[in-house]
Amino acid sequence: MNRHKLGTLFYILCISSIHQSEAITLERDKNWLILHDERVPTGKIRINYLEAYCRPNSTDADWHETTIGHKTELSNISENKKNMQLSCTLSDGVIIKHDIRSSEDEVTFEIKAHNPTALISQAHWAQPCIRIGEFTGFPHRGKELNDYLPKCFIFINGKLERMSEIKPWAMKARYTPGQVWCPTDVPRKDVNPRPLSSLIPSNGLIGCFSKDEELIFAVAFDHYQELFQGVARCLHSDFRIGGLKPSESKRIKGKIYILENKPKKLLARYKKDFPK
Repeated sequence: MNRHKLGTLFYILCISSIHQSEAITLERDKNWLILHDERVPTGKIRINYLEAYCRPNSTDADWHETTIGHKTELSNISENKKNMQLSCTLSDGVIIKHDIRSSEDEVTFEIKAHNPTALISQAHWAQPCIRIGEFTGFPHRGKELNDYLPKCFIFINGKLERMSEIKPWAMKARYTPGQVWCPTDVPRKDVNPRPLSSLIPSNGLIGCFSKDEELIFAVAFDHYQELFQGVARCLHSDFRIGGLKPSESKRIKGKIYILENKPKKLLARYKKDFPK
């Protein structure tokens, strides 16, 4: 093989190696889905996946009355750690399969919920709890639970708004602190029992900026119950199931984006992935 061909092969191998090292990889640790990404602070983002499956009429209910018991098992993870399958069995018999795939700058969720029983399921929504304290430059534990809000955002009236600038900010609920934003097609009585904003989000994106403002982290589902800023320096796009009739199946799609700090690029990706 001549020098030119050797040089070309070496270049291809180097580019391939760099590309592979930049890809997001997946890990399962107990109930945690861990995204490994060399670009982010500490090299990883932890997600309680899933924290809970929930019933309707939850806005004014005790949390223990809202949640439906479930067990999540790892079905498979690929050798390259870029594809994972999880299976959730709910206490009412519903089976929910999660196919999770990662690439260079995103993670895709393909979810299938099926009710094999003869009874209607009250599984209306589910909570992936994404811990973004360290990504935004704050410890994952601490007393001041709203210190990371200047780094977090949703879209209001088509514009990216940092949560520290959003007004009005709801303050009263069964449980505080926190903030819930409910889309127009979801009953406001069926969301998290935290302070419920009067503002309606423009889309299903919720996200934050990294400590150095170089990166954007964002999450969205095509059917979402609520956007939620929580009490563990977390962000939620809680996906909507809407209940399941006997023998009924439903599919939900979700995305996590970890991109350079270009909100217009984020919006373009979101509109392409969720055209409806």
